[in-house]
Amino acid sequence: MSYEELAERFGTPLYVYDLDRVEAARRDLLSALPEPVELFYAVKANPHPQVAAALSSGDGRRCRAEISSTGELSTALSAGFRAAECLYTGPGKTSVELHDAIGRGVRLFSVESPGDLRRIGSVACEHGVVVDCLLRINSATASATTSIRMTGKPTQFGLDSETLPDVIDQLRSVPGTRVLGAHFFPLSNAADEESLVAEFQGTIAVAARMREELGLDLRMVDIGGGFAAPYAAPGNRPVYGKLAEHLAQALDRHLPGWRRGEPLVACESGRHLVGDAGTFLCSVVNVKESRGSTFVIVDAGINAFGGMSGLGRLLPVAVEVDPKEADGSQMVAASLVGPLCTPGDLLGRRVMLPSPAPGDLLTVPNAGAYGLSASLLSFLGRPTPVEVVVRSGRPVSASRLEHHRSWTQLPAETDRSGAIAR
Repeated sequence: MSYEELAERFGTPLYVYDLDRVEAARRDLLSALPEPVELFYAVKANPHPQVAAALSSGDGRRCRAEISSTGELSTALSAGFRAAECLYTGPGKTSVELHDAIGRGVRLFSVESPGDLRRIGSVACEHGVVVDCLLRINSATASATTSIRMTGKPTQFGLDSETLPDVIDQLRSVPGTRVLGAHFFPLSNAADEESLVAEFQGTIAVAARMREELGLDLRMVDIGGGFAAPYAAPGNRPVYGKLAEHLAQALDRHLPGWRRGEPLVACESGRHLVGDAGTFLCSVVNVKESRGSTFVIVDAGINAFGGMSGLGRLLPVAVEVDPKEADGSQMVAASLVGPLCTPGDLLGRRVMLPSPAPGDLLTVPNAGAYGLSASLLSFLGRPTPVEVVVRSGRPVSASRLEHHRSWTQLPAETDRSGAIAR
């Protein structure tokens, strides 16, 4: 079905996820990683259960799940991931969620601080189990000079590498835990393959040095991600033709037992696996001129798409234009805005559109990652978009997240004067 047919059937705003593209991205990325390197899917990129399920199954190599909440754990389990294979991350794990996660079988955690490790161990002891932990490392230096930096600066994520010699002994002796390796995540959305390779090479060297200098047990090392994808603009997902060769060379040099799983080496990816599988559809409600500027008002804004700029979403959004329309229509530079009652509801500045008019359908490509669930869904109480999953061009499901408020009516209290306090 065409986007026009899907929009007519399900309305707009609308997300369309193509499972064939999800599976193609999984195959391409796993082919770019040397065996037996494992791959975690960062569920936060797109928690739709059928999208996640396309990554948890399939012929040959499959993904494991990287999660950061019990909600994501539920998504992962419903998508076919096994709890014991999940990696639970995040700097603020509470005792409540740890009880839930460990109770449901999660046995691998990324540790962000000594306090985080002690809390994990305390809950594990209450369950009578020992859980495996990776020390997330905030390296003091970085290899790549571009992309979104996730290391080498003060941050809530990870243990500062320069402080490890002072705390490594206490980290090894926390009851209920077994430190079996390290977790790195130095950058996101690498600018090019050279930057990605350089960062991985540096990370592998740091991991080997930690084992030699600190005696860190290195049975597993997660070297992070950084795999790129275009976001809300036309473009193709990169395919990494040289990565496997360079990664194998670095591992052979610094961690020579990796081919037999000593250590087990893993990477992780979110946007690269699902970004190009999604398209966002919205409709033009009004076109307005204001003091020499054109505003195209659509039926969805930051409540439905891209409300979390901190996740790396940079304006402007770009609309995919049919070449026939571009040839036959006058292109207009306009601000693309949503329907919300706030000047912050801006999707893009100077977006090029062919003669926009009310009723037009706009398509935003590469919208499969950090879309609906990364938006301000509850703001102004507007309905959430429908999410349609397609395979071989045909819809296989349609769903909508609903807002519900759970009520608990509390009894009125009486103050000392006998008056009813409400």
